Amino acid sequence: MNDVVIGLDIGTSSTKAVAVDSAGVVCARVTSAHDVVLPAPGRVEQDAEAIWWHGACATLRELSAQLSVARQHVAALAVSGLGPCVLVCDESMRPLHDAILYGIDTRATVQIERLNQALGEDTILSRGGSRLTSQAAGAKLLWLRDNEPELWSRAAGFYSASSFLIGRLTGEYILDHHSASQFNPLYDLEAAGWAADWAESLIGDLPLPRLVWSSEICGTLHDAGASATGLPAGTPILGGTIDAWAEAHSVGVRGAGDLLLMYGSTMFLIAPAQPGARHPGLWRTAGLRPGSETLAAGMATSGLLTTWLSDLTSTPIQDLAARAAEIEPGAEGLLLLPYFSGERSPLFDPGARGVALGLHLGHGPAHLMRAIYEGTAFSVRHVLNEFDRTGGPDTPPPDWRITIAGGGTKSRPWMQLVSDITGRSQQVPEETIGASYGDAQLAAAATGMIDGETDWTKIAEVIEPRSELAAGYERRFATYLALYPATRGLLDETAAQPQGESLARV
Repeated sequence: MNDVVIGLDIGTSSTKAVAVDSAGVVCARVTSAHDVVLPAPGRVEQDAEAIWWHGACATLRELSAQLSVARQHVAALAVSGLGPCVLVCDESMRPLHDAILYGIDTRATVQIERLNQALGEDTILSRGGSRLTSQAAGAKLLWLRDNEPELWSRAAGFYSASSFLIGRLTGEYILDHHSASQFNPLYDLEAAGWAADWAESLIGDLPLPRLVWSSEICGTLHDAGASATGLPAGTPILGGTIDAWAEAHSVGVRGAGDLLLMYGSTMFLIAPAQPGARHPGLWRTAGLRPGSETLAAGMATSGLLTTWLSDLTSTPIQDLAARAAEIEPGAEGLLLLPYFSGERSPLFDPGARGVALGLHLGHGPAHLMRAIYEGTAFSVRHVLNEFDRTGGPDTPPPDWRITIAGGGTKSRPWMQLVSDITGRSQQVPEETIGASYGDAQLAAAATGMIDGETDWTKIAEVIEPRSELAAGYERRFATYLALYPATRGLLDETAAQPQGESLARV
């Protein structure tokens, strides 16, 4: 009977599980789709009981059945999930609300302002590694305490996606260091532990989870977890993490100069970093292993915009993408700011909104799709410019080795546009399975199936920028950068104007 490890990732739009052997060969895989809930503007949620628990268990049962037929033994399970998310549960680990998602949920702006005033923006950046933004899960815990007092009175613990599933499977109340470092301002990055004084003032007597590293085994599958998943009781389970960091691990982004560009519902960038200077336009977080840190950036929307356009026009994404590839660079004068849900890095502005510049009657859905691809590529360039500055004004920018991953890598035109607009090469791995594959690598190393430095990544090709398009995109990038400050004040004025019935009475 051959040993395999399982990696499972609960993503924004699907849950994926893979079983992998010691050579990195995928022996079985299962994917199940799900969705998010948009209960109000600025709020993005997910049903943790249905998706994080029942959906994940169903995925594991299906995978377990495949392994049983193939007579393969599961050596360990590692889990990752979308995040940082906030879920508060009662003493029986029953969710008290739908989970609040990561930076695309912007509800905690008042709490962020209050924390900045009370603790000091510079102090928060220095101690926690990042500014408080819509990504800060600690501020969302404070939002719950402020706005849901009855719920808060029954709270016994807080979780992110991976730690909730791990808790249900093992009985362990844990949180990995990386996820904890995104519960800003609850985590002290330099001390690699909870900022106990700030935590007491922020969440009162709500217990803090035991901190573990993503690369270590934190517990074993109990009998109820075995029954729910079909996996053997006693299976070792790792400490979990956030999906983008597992994805970076999956494609070998682990050393200086490595950088992950993740194509997905949102775009994400991660680079390993030496402990040191803070950067106000990026997040500095704990890594997956003891002593490691990363710099990261995330856009609020990217692939989500293609889904939006597909729904709006009742046209499959694949058809829109094929038609967009036939449109000339520049989308016949159409330029899009892709800030439909505000923007995260490097603007950190939850009030930002999408702007389409240059529309005319000749534009159709294909032009909009092309503008979405180009707009997200301009945003990637904007963020990469910030990564270039992380070494300081007197240090040349690193020669980044950009490796790509994520579901959006199925769109070759999109990837080519990103290279054309950023002027950077992108390495395409043979396997772009995603976070679940990185989880499996962590599990294999933790159980001794592979050495901790083993990298299963094999590069299939390198996408190079087309130099003949550089000058045109350089000019459009300058316009892109000018469009946000030119329209931001107008957006505030529009938001303040009466709407609906109030407008009818004016």
